[in-house]
Amino acid sequence: MAHKSRLSASLTRREVLQAAAVGSIAALTGPLWAVPKEPEPPRLLPRRSADAVILLWMAGGMSHVETFDPKRYQPFAPGLKTADMLCTFPAINTSVDDLQISEGLENIAKVMDRATLIRSLVLPDLGFILHTRHQYHWHTGYEPPQSVAAPHLGSWMAQALGPRDPAMPPFIDIGQSYEGNGEAEELKAFQTAGFLGSEFGPFRIPDPRTAVEAVRPPKGMDAQRFKNRYDAWQRLAQASPKSSQPKEKQKEALEQSLDRAYRLMNSPAAKAFDLHLEPQPSFDVYNTGKFGLGCLLARRAVEAGARFVEVSTEYIPFLGWDTHENGHTRLVDMKKQIDRPIAQLILDLEKRGLLDRTLVVLASEFSRDALTEGKPGKPVKDQAAQPDVITDLKHFGMHRHFTAASSVVLWGGGAKPGFVYGRTADERPLAVVENPMTVTELHSTIYHAMGIPPTYHAVTEKRPFYVTPDGKGKAVLDVLQQG
Repeated sequence: MAHKSRLSASLTRREVLQAAAVGSIAALTGPLWAVPKEPEPPRLLPRRSADAVILLWMAGGMSHVETFDPKRYQPFAPGLKTADMLCTFPAINTSVDDLQISEGLENIAKVMDRATLIRSLVLPDLGFILHTRHQYHWHTGYEPPQSVAAPHLGSWMAQALGPRDPAMPPFIDIGQSYEGNGEAEELKAFQTAGFLGSEFGPFRIPDPRTAVEAVRPPKGMDAQRFKNRYDAWQRLAQASPKSSQPKEKQKEALEQSLDRAYRLMNSPAAKAFDLHLEPQPSFDVYNTGKFGLGCLLARRAVEAGARFVEVSTEYIPFLGWDTHENGHTRLVDMKKQIDRPIAQLILDLEKRGLLDRTLVVLASEFSRDALTEGKPGKPVKDQAAQPDVITDLKHFGMHRHFTAASSVVLWGGGAKPGFVYGRTADERPLAVVENPMTVTELHSTIYHAMGIPPTYHAVTEKRPFYVTPDGKGKAVLDVLQQG
């Protein structure tokens, strides 16, 4: 009996150990086996302050101190120490008391009383200060690389809110061309709807001067012949044995894109793309080049029912705002391109009663400085690229990528008028010292104005993918009018 009792006790201890081992393994590996919890259905906020967004994209890295956050001005003179160069443009007054911006933006200065100026956007350190990496992050809200194709900000709005007019593309992208661009494939990575599908992707207008061609039949084909071809395609699609089978998501998205394109071409909304219909005096005000006419097209598109329009100064390496040399002289030209059209866009939207419900956002992927590369304190490898003492005008300006501060301007759509948020230091490194804001917070604020919560999501690969990383973004309500 004693032997049996000892054996029973021994077995009991073994069973206990086995159970403990199984429990430990389950604790370690259980999440791999568990079925993910189904997320709550995506819901919109009960109210929104904006119905449309126009993003004015300063592609290439717009220096905050040379535009909307001027510092101590230092004119060019041979022998100038680079360390003493904080700002190469004098400050000018605006329509807001005690608010100054940079010389060359005189027209924008007159409409700053309709704007919220954010001076404290801080960009992340993505390992490499590369334009397309930062542009990907800004446009999607996600830092590359990602395991899935993250949708563009405009695609989320197209998917969540739909078109404002059934014939008008909800998301229009103006001004960025790929041909001849050394970083074309990288640019394409974030100018898409990602996993949401092509039906929510951008209607691309690389050059607003030829925008009307995008809503007309191809050259050499009249409207009736084009209609005949479309009708024939419809008959073939319906006669296909696969038409009665469940459609693949990609095929269905393609068909919907084709249907929308055809509907647009036969709709009065197509007139929005014909800039020749704009009265000549108005056309001339906007006509500073591709970007200026892009602002005109954006206004016409929003009038016709577009939901989200991006107008880019166009990213081309070492051109535009990508000022690796000739920083000052390059910005003189860039300001001429943007100043009059942006101010006129704001005034036109206001005159038409659209500004209150249209959020206009001016932003760039990062800023620039004369000495600091990336974040303050990081070692600079190419010290020879910027001499300690400037003797040539080409070195006068802000040539280095800078991520510790950036300016963003919001007009209309619920933004507080005549309001400044955040502050940067008046001495180098010119970084944010008050109310820092992240891209996630900025996106959450834009989404909030459009009635989209940070937890809004779509399901891909059997898991939720949110408009903000992990759905944890928080809107900065201080920059929005409440009530």
